[in-house]
Amino acid sequence: METTLRGVGVSHGVAIGQVRHMGTAVLEPPARQIPERDAPREQNRAQQAVEAVAADLVARGNLAGGEAQAVLEAQAMMAQDPELMADVERRIAVGSSAERAIYDAFAAYRALLAAAGDYLAGRVADLDDVRNRIVARLLGVPLPGVPDSDEPYVLIARDLAPADTALLDPGLVLGFVTEEGGPTSHSAILARAMGVPAVVALPGAADLPTGVVVAVDGSTGEVVVEPSEEKRAALERAARERSAVLAAASGPGATSDGYLVPLLANIGGPADVSAAVEAGAEGVGLFRTEFLYLDDSKRAPSEERQVEAYRQVLEAFPQGRVVVRVLDAGADKPLEFLNHGDEPNPALGVRGLRLLLDHPEVLRTQLRALARAVEGLPVHLEVMAPMVADRADARAFAVACREAGLQAKFGAMVEVPSAALRARALLKEVEFLSLGTNDLAQYTFAADRQVGSLSRLQDPWQPALLDLVAASAEAARELGRACGVCGEAAADPALACVLTGLGVTSLSMAAQAIPFVRATLATHTLAQCQRAAAAARAQDSAAQARTAAMAVLSGE
Repeated sequence: METTLRGVGVSHGVAIGQVRHMGTAVLEPPARQIPERDAPREQNRAQQAVEAVAADLVARGNLAGGEAQAVLEAQAMMAQDPELMADVERRIAVGSSAERAIYDAFAAYRALLAAAGDYLAGRVADLDDVRNRIVARLLGVPLPGVPDSDEPYVLIARDLAPADTALLDPGLVLGFVTEEGGPTSHSAILARAMGVPAVVALPGAADLPTGVVVAVDGSTGEVVVEPSEEKRAALERAARERSAVLAAASGPGATSDGYLVPLLANIGGPADVSAAVEAGAEGVGLFRTEFLYLDDSKRAPSEERQVEAYRQVLEAFPQGRVVVRVLDAGADKPLEFLNHGDEPNPALGVRGLRLLLDHPEVLRTQLRALARAVEGLPVHLEVMAPMVADRADARAFAVACREAGLQAKFGAMVEVPSAALRARALLKEVEFLSLGTNDLAQYTFAADRQVGSLSRLQDPWQPALLDLVAASAEAARELGRACGVCGEAAADPALACVLTGLGVTSLSMAAQAIPFVRATLATHTLAQCQRAAAAARAQDSAAQARTAAMAVLSGE
């Protein structure tokens, strides 16, 4: 019997197929005492398993490239954490087997993360995946992961670890549905990067029987169980119509009455450039430079290596615009050489620009490398700082850019409410603003983007978040400055129209979302976008805001 479930749509498209479930997690290994003489051998087993899993994660990252590579390399670092391994060795020394020591040490570390505030609690799923892989290797059982199947299917999971999401085969995995996660979780971001339809935060998803047919609409968040022939036909027709609209849309991003809205790509490194170019990106709105720093967490990459990597990206967009975010480390992206010590709540601690200002040599090297990389190129380089809280932060970054001899515009990311509320003050020090809506929502609502149960507060349609976007855009307009959005909110075509109506001057997103946004913008006037924005802001919830905006955009 046809049943419709509703989660959060995070990656556009429609998928219809039979359900397959993610492999079962590793069972808890038995607690048993080992003789003292076996301790060295068990410690060696544990070390070898950890190194093998870390190498596998790095290899998966190399194959996947882009954002997936950065996420998986971060997981590999997690597996090899020195303090964690020291705890494993201590447990083995007092009689635990290698697999039990790994299990218990990770459990203790897990408890610390879970208690460290919502931001780090969201990393627990990644940590569990690393633990499961190491324990599975030690027990000699298959790794948990994507099921084997000769036929295409819809993948169902409680949550998807980055290691699995990164290597999903779009030829077999038609789409996926998770019970947990949020619209800006790692899985959601990677799904958009792959172009796989996906729905997250769907209650009861794990209870769907294997083999049952479901229809997944990654645009609306609907999952139809056992869809009727009529429903299938309607969904497939809608998908074909979307494809036809996408094929017809081309050229620069613009409303139907010719108001230009540059559509840019979010990238994690040179490996993402080809997809951005193929999607028709007019440049890069967010170049995450963390990938360079994840190869070796104990030391920063050399200036020469940075110059080479930056130039690869800059050369791909002659006459275009490339916005580079300087290193955003701390919180869930720790680096040993930038270790700031224990913090009770790292998400509210020394991260982003704060960390760079405490390590000015790292910032100077990166800015010098960018200055050298852009020499002789016609590209329009812009450089921005993450986690800018006030005018003093903005001034410190601007001074660092000038001292490095950087011939580029320099700007500030708006990721905390104080930056949006005092946008005019920031713009007296920097030349542009870029709204990171993922973190801005997270800090506005005190709701970790990785926690599925808080997905309503992470929804970028929240009117309070739209108010902060409007405040930033208005300040920039009054001062004749640019104010873009580089958060995942820009990837929602209807919300992209609302953001345009709020006064945002450019939109940056995963490359695969660009055609959807371009096609939708092209069917609405600027006045429609402005009316939709006003209608959304007048509501009291994200759902009401979306409904009100859609009514305006559909001409109702």
